[in-house]
Amino acid sequence: MRVLLSTIGSRGDVQPLVALATELRALGQEVHLCVPPDFRGWIESLGMPVTPIGPELRTLTAAAPPTTPPSPETLRRLAEASVTTQFETVMTAAKDCDLIVAATAIQVAARSVAEVLKIPYVFTAFCPVVLPSQHHSPVPAPGRPPTAGDNRELWAQDAARFTTNFGPALNSHRTTLGLTPVTDVRSHIFTDHPLLAADPTMAPWPEPGTGVVETGAWLLPDDRPLPDDVLAFLDAGEPPVYFGFGSIRAPRGLAEAMLAAARATGRRAILSRGWADLLPGDPAPDVLSISEINQQALFPRVAAVVHHGGAGTTTAAARAGSPQVVVPQVYDQFYWAQQVQNLGVGIAHPPGTPTAESLTVALSETLWPDIAVNATDLAGKIRTDGATTAANHLLRLAQS
Repeated sequence: MRVLLSTIGSRGDVQPLVALATELRALGQEVHLCVPPDFRGWIESLGMPVTPIGPELRTLTAAAPPTTPPSPETLRRLAEASVTTQFETVMTAAKDCDLIVAATAIQVAARSVAEVLKIPYVFTAFCPVVLPSQHHSPVPAPGRPPTAGDNRELWAQDAARFTTNFGPALNSHRTTLGLTPVTDVRSHIFTDHPLLAADPTMAPWPEPGTGVVETGAWLLPDDRPLPDDVLAFLDAGEPPVYFGFGSIRAPRGLAEAMLAAARATGRRAILSRGWADLLPGDPAPDVLSISEINQQALFPRVAAVVHHGGAGTTTAAARAGSPQVVVPQVYDQFYWAQQVQNLGVGIAHPPGTPTAESLTVALSETLWPDIAVNATDLAGKIRTDGATTAANHLLRLAQS
């Protein structure tokens, strides 16, 4: 069997698919990945073929955000261009494949490609709030803060936005391909039986028995040693605080605020540059700037992890037993921040731009001993077999 694994997302969306691909290969299956070009070199170095889709995300992240929200006409044109690119690219990547696994909600074309090729299609979410439920509201769109209200009504509005934004472009391509039009685009993308690749202790699905298949998080094993300079820094004193924002844009002045918070709590700092290129203004012996690193090896050795709230970083910190401060900015990060606080393993930083003062308060609370105890307890409950579970599920699906 040859499986296409496709996403239009950042490292947090791509790495779980690489974990699944690794498990599928261990079971004797072939894999092909369709991901943004930022990750092509890394994945090909693992011996997996890649078809790049869309522009480089890092370039888009580095660009200044728009000063005003895009107009409906601009959104329509962007959606049309994206859907066209998806149909062209995914159709090519899926050639000779027996199954398509798509992740991220803007994978508009993948199911239609599967229909044309007459192969199974599976949608995957990495966080429960991506999927509709009366127990939570939809994830906020970029530039739109979390919304309160009746969850059923909010999800109905969300479905209407999906269809308004993507329906015309999707159905134009479907008609050209001889497929029937879609009236509910979101339901079409998600299907009745999506996979939920999130840890059931950290992020349980609130409606068991409704068709969502919980596999556990898809974790990619990492056996890379820590660099010598990192080991030397760790050995030179008490455990430092790790700060990182992954592959998302960071607010101006964040690096300085992070370092001030670490120093205010009497801690050294490890600052991950990430795509936001976070750098200390003045190099000092109490701070170490690093690039991409093995979090599985580093996080057990730090006093706390201060981060943006991506699913992968949140789960990695939880698995390491590290207390967390989550500073959410977009999408599902608000959910992860609240879960960290609800589980008693860290603090959800309040909405808005973080300051030295707000980070100091949050970090001081996170460093309380009872949170460290809770974090250690949670670490023993995190499942590590999610990718294996998903791979076996896909094999059964393909054979049915």
